[in-house]
Amino acid sequence: MYYITIKKNKARGINVNISTKMIVSNSDMIKNYKNSREMAERLGKIFILKNNQPDAVLFSIAEYERVAVFLEYLESLEGEEIVKFAESLPKEGIRKSYSIDQLRNDIK
Repeated sequence: MYYITIKKNKARGINVNISTKMIVSNSDMIKNYKNSREMAERLGKIFILKNNQPDAVLFSIAEYERVAVFLEYLESLEGEEIVKFAESLPKEGIRKSYSIDQLRNDIK
């Protein structure tokens, strides 16, 4: 499997590693939404590129539900908890997947 790294914002250093299997062009998405939706269902999500830049992400409902729980948890954090959580994230390299329970334990 091949990955590409998209540098979205140099000032903030946001890098996104995307599997090439998970990329669909905007025009392909428009022409064949059904295939794109099935691909998202199979892979969890797909990245839609417009002019070779990330434009949108299409999630399967299962992936959305998984991510929504995590986002709701992050939104519940305050001040020092947010800083502690952000500092615990890897800065570079391969990132691990964490469950919500693991994240809660890490910030305690």
